[in-house]
Amino acid sequence: MAWPSGAQQNTDSSSLPQSPGPYLIGERLTYNVSFSNFGTAAHLEMFVAGRCQYFGRDAIELRGRVLTPGVVYAALVSINSDFVSYVDAASGLPFHVKQIDHVSSSGQETVAEYNQGADTSTNQNQAAGNDPPGIYDLLSAIYRARALPLAEGNAYYFNIRNGGQDYRVELRIHGRQAVRTSVGTFNALVGLVRFANNSPANDYRIQIYFSDDEHHVPVVITARAQAGEIRAELAGEQIVHNPTPRPSPVRSPLATTTPEPVRPRPTPLATNRNSAPPPDTTNEDPLRNLPFKIGEQLNYRAYLPGMSEPVGNITFQVRGHQRYFDHDGLMFTAFAQTSAAVQRLFIASDQIASYVDSRTLLPFRCEMRLVEGRRQTNDILTLNQDYGNATNQAGRRIDIPIGTHDYVSIFYAMRSMDLTPPRRNAFSILINGKPHTLAIQALKRETIKMGSESVAAIQLQLTVPDDSQPDRYVLRGWISDDARRLPLRLTANTQLGELRVDLVTVPLAIN
Repeated sequence: MAWPSGAQQNTDSSSLPQSPGPYLIGERLTYNVSFSNFGTAAHLEMFVAGRCQYFGRDAIELRGRVLTPGVVYAALVSINSDFVSYVDAASGLPFHVKQIDHVSSSGQETVAEYNQGADTSTNQNQAAGNDPPGIYDLLSAIYRARALPLAEGNAYYFNIRNGGQDYRVELRIHGRQAVRTSVGTFNALVGLVRFANNSPANDYRIQIYFSDDEHHVPVVITARAQAGEIRAELAGEQIVHNPTPRPSPVRSPLATTTPEPVRPRPTPLATNRNSAPPPDTTNEDPLRNLPFKIGEQLNYRAYLPGMSEPVGNITFQVRGHQRYFDHDGLMFTAFAQTSAAVQRLFIASDQIASYVDSRTLLPFRCEMRLVEGRRQTNDILTLNQDYGNATNQAGRRIDIPIGTHDYVSIFYAMRSMDLTPPRRNAFSILINGKPHTLAIQALKRETIKMGSESVAAIQLQLTVPDDSQPDRYVLRGWISDDARRLPLRLTANTQLGELRVDLVTVPLAIN
């Protein structure tokens, strides 16, 4: 494949319009990577961490992570790397890129500076040495491709630098296809990736399936290897509505950097790194930008048709913020039990404590004590979100996608998401010891009756896309249409009829 020249050069990616849709602050995409006989060969994560002033430039911070879990890490290939790319907000071109390899004991860090501006017409002169104009790293190239006006039959060209080598890459959109993933089914634009004068790379026949909408989410990426197909499939898609700021060190483009572990967090950085260090927020309340506070307690009653008395009571509480099990964490608890009206027929008493990272709201420990009739379960799950696994009290290991929630953490994480209709979020959640995808679709705004009060609410549809019947229980939820995002009501179809769970008291005043 020859690199385009002359009239074809207008298809170079850096010269085309850029849509702001893919650079949505707080967007977090997680992928499960399968290979040959390995259902989970790797985990992949990408997110838009924030928009900030970096070295005096209006920049968007992109972050990514790739790691191989469990037996793959030990036997096949060891990958545990973080990627950070600061791109010009106007052009999408990177100017400060780093990669941190955590496999080595020292945490080797590689930093690269690209002297590229927002004006793509001058990039040829601005680039250092003989660098070609419009050069991308892998992470920024993916987002720039998403921001292009992708159309069937068109080809787009990139200069990509990876591992010290430069590649000339063509992305050709050659068709449309419905693609089914664990998150749902997407109408997708199919893009074939080709490399100029690089037959070994072309043998992989890399294809990217972009959602056919303004966000162009890569829902599936496939490649062909001798040992089998490599397939990265979207496992979670969520938007953090108001992520909590975190401190970040000041860096000079010419300074020698000390390796440090970088953990992915979907958080914006709103500091000018070229002038003064950011404020130390280590001791600040991590809940200050979230819709709930320490001590918040929400009480619910559950009802079944034909019964005037509630059949159960449920309480959620934000218990505290401190150091839990060597983590800066928050403690959430949930307690559910059947009411006296039905205890002669069936007794249930469930207690769950979820310990979550104070900034990502991802759980690192879940303690469960469940009593349901004659069945009793006592277990403790330890979740390692960095390496994509969970271990129960008996030592059983469960591979999970990065960003997996438990029954209680999802209740609070959902409230921090952007749920403006028709926004859709998808999470990985552990259900009965197995990870499943939970999709939350904001349907519409409406007013619902809670007792004698009329409350402005957003109706949600909750489905499990990787189930054979994703909407088998017809789960619907309503959250308050205000800053607190209070879960007001949940309904579900059961063998005994429609179960309705209502918040007992609706706080109308917002603090």
